[in-house]
Amino acid sequence: MASSSSLATRRDQMFPLLTSEDIARIRRFGELRHYEPGARIMEAGKVGPGLVFVLAGKVRVTQGGKVSALEDVVVHGTGNFLGELAQLSDRPSLVDSTVIEPVDAIVLSPRRLRDVLVQEAALGERIMRALILRRVGLLEAGGTGPVIIGTAGSSDVLRLENFLTRNGHPHKSLDSASDSCAQTLIHRFQIASERMPIVLCPGGQILRNPTERDLARCIGLVRAVDPDAIYDTVIVGAGPAGLAAAVYAASEGLSTLVLDCRSFGGQAGASSRIENYLGFPTGISGMALMARAYNQAQKFGAEVMIPDEATRLHIDQADGPRFLISLGKDEQVRARSVIIASGARYRRLDIENLSDFEGSCVHYWASPIEGRLCAGQEVALVGAGNSAGQAVVYLASQVKKVWLLVRGGSLEATMSRYLVDRIRALRNVEILTRTEICGLEGTGGTLDNVKWRNRETKEESSHALSHLFLFIGAEPNTDWLVDSGIKLDGNGFIVTGQDNQSHPLATSREGVFAIGDVRAGSVKRVAAAVGEGAQVVAALHAFLANSQVSTAAAAE
Repeated sequence: MASSSSLATRRDQMFPLLTSEDIARIRRFGELRHYEPGARIMEAGKVGPGLVFVLAGKVRVTQGGKVSALEDVVVHGTGNFLGELAQLSDRPSLVDSTVIEPVDAIVLSPRRLRDVLVQEAALGERIMRALILRRVGLLEAGGTGPVIIGTAGSSDVLRLENFLTRNGHPHKSLDSASDSCAQTLIHRFQIASERMPIVLCPGGQILRNPTERDLARCIGLVRAVDPDAIYDTVIVGAGPAGLAAAVYAASEGLSTLVLDCRSFGGQAGASSRIENYLGFPTGISGMALMARAYNQAQKFGAEVMIPDEATRLHIDQADGPRFLISLGKDEQVRARSVIIASGARYRRLDIENLSDFEGSCVHYWASPIEGRLCAGQEVALVGAGNSAGQAVVYLASQVKKVWLLVRGGSLEATMSRYLVDRIRALRNVEILTRTEICGLEGTGGTLDNVKWRNRETKEESSHALSHLFLFIGAEPNTDWLVDSGIKLDGNGFIVTGQDNQSHPLATSREGVFAIGDVRAGSVKRVAAAVGEGAQVVAALHAFLANSQVSTAAAAE
């Protein structure tokens, strides 16, 4: 990890040497422990003790788990510390750490680590930066985490790769058709083709074509819900709005749980580059921006459960008005308030055989995974919003040609000017206005031809393309609110601020707020979503304070 070319110049930040004064500040937060040579302080696939600061001795860190190459990552000595972002959120370690000389150390539990990050700001900044850079290093090295074995480019392999990538989790993939190690493992465990792909987890477990939730459980991304816990607020959705609300709520001392059925970042997390977000004049990828927000929320103590999908919202009247949110696996979480930031689902084309190609040839985002898959080819992209524009710019750097299909008469009506100018300057992008997809042709889940027609002339044409990208807007993700009493508008978006007495972000159900793209009338921009996430916390405080007063009065 330390030899990664992009991080070589940041080694001192990745593995800082703490001074005796730094260690003295840390002592009051942790507990002293001693480890003998050969002891395993951290083991991939298992939850470790926390962040470990070495007072004396040496520890070797290697790529972890039963399925890795066990290559050395680094040797820690006096003044160094063991751990990365997994230790911040109390999740299983991604590496193995073995004592090679007797070690005396200070161990910080995740809760006490968060205390250090908040109370010792300067030292906490150095530690947090190191944790983030170490995770980046593990992602770049690709030698640790679960191993996906299957046909490269197949829909299920792409589904699992995208899930792990979007959640910032290191992993690697082996092509079952060409990789000798993959073929040996398939033969050894006698894996039938219909059970592919398989995933080898760091703990040695083998999953056969798992769901994202099953994979998340195996690698420790999600845990069982505490049925006795009552959160001050549960935030449904981990996009820009939900993560902003989590940061502000948790930083102000509210017990906060964030749920999302897919990954952190929402649609913004899939943007290849955002250039009009305040404070980033050179631009930033959606993944990088949302990863910072995700880590920031955890720094302040917000719990995040991904993937965990909210399926119903209702009221528990047993011992006072509390909200119940039903999840999968017959689990429920309880909350004193709810913030709905569930965003929107990608809109699909009305093409009869579209589902035959989704996941392998039809894509709803353009990440490096899709970039590699389409490298050197011609692709088609449908859409005219900013997300579509960002995807076009990214894909144009990876593929031979991008056919940009626009239903309207121009890009200028729906896309920011800077993106329009950039796209028009790209030589390998051809813009077709007043054009729509009218057919897809292919067999066995492989797309061979894409047909489109001019909406005015009705002229049709067919093109030999294997990949189609759809950025045609989204529909509100509100199906789970059926029978909840939450008022929706005619398009399914949540109505807020119905009268002059209510907060602009309050729904028709007292104690439930809506922010971001799921809210009727919201501005569909990352900055606007973040602003609403910050704004809603003030209303949340007021509601919780009034609820406590009402409860106390009722008790009297």
